[in-house]
Amino acid sequence: MDLLAEYRRATMYFESGDPSAAVRILEPIVEAAPENTAVRQLLARAYFQTAQLGRAEEQLRTLVNRDPSDHYAHHVLGRTLERVGRPVEALRHLRIAAAMYAENDDYRTAVERVQTRISGRR
Repeated sequence: MDLLAEYRRATMYFESGDPSAAVRILEPIVEAAPENTAVRQLLARAYFQTAQLGRAEEQLRTLVNRDPSDHYAHHVLGRTLERVGRPVEALRHLRIAAAMYAENDDYRTAVERVQTRISGRR
């Protein structure tokens, strides 16, 4: 299997709005090259887009554990946790991402949204 060609094909499917096809292509690539961060990140995003949130969380936790300075992995992990109804856990990762990359408006907005949600529960 030509892993690079398959990764490019998966990227094409993902970017054209077919994350399910991307998942089918990416899973064997991650199995063959588990250390490849780009492939694992795209698989996590495809899982997120297809509402396979437990699988997305698993991939994102692997990324964050390998590289705690990966602000994007923290952000997407936070979004995943938010989506499954775990806002307190989500907020931790969203804050980390926002602290690392303060210029990103999406990161800041996500923190504010989850903080508001948590405040409304009290």
